[in-house]
Amino acid sequence: MAKQPKPDIDEKLVRKLASLMEETGLTEIEYGVDGINIRVSKSANIAYSTAPVAAPAVPAAPVALEQTTNAAAHPGTVKSPMVGVVYTSSDPDSPAFITVGDTVSEGQTLLLIEAMKVFNPILAPKAGRVTQILVESGSPVEFGEPLVIVE
Repeated sequence: MAKQPKPDIDEKLVRKLASLMEETGLTEIEYGVDGINIRVSKSANIAYSTAPVAAPAVPAAPVALEQTTNAAAHPGTVKSPMVGVVYTSSDPDSPAFITVGDTVSEGQTLLLIEAMKVFNPILAPKAGRVTQILVESGSPVEFGEPLVIVE
């Protein structure tokens, strides 16, 4: 019985998957086509190297989760229209687009979400006052995740 030849590894695809993983904050990604699967994963050492920094935030997570859950039902919640990384300003040296207590007008930029190296402005759906900002700059967000509450 003859062995089937191993397919060549598509280095461009592996690099693209690794880049996508970095952009979205994922620790692992898998892609398969025509019976060939490619899995790209960060090593455990890299994934856990930030654990001491994140450890103090663990006790606050249930509160943040509760706020997010309650915020999702609020009629003034602005939700993420995509998966990506959220930014509160146009660059690290610029002030935030909004702060809690600000009055915003309809169509005003609230945040940016970077997806596939494109910065997408998240606009205020209505005029009002910003009562909560539910995300931190540089954090990954999911589709439908509450970002800001405008009342």
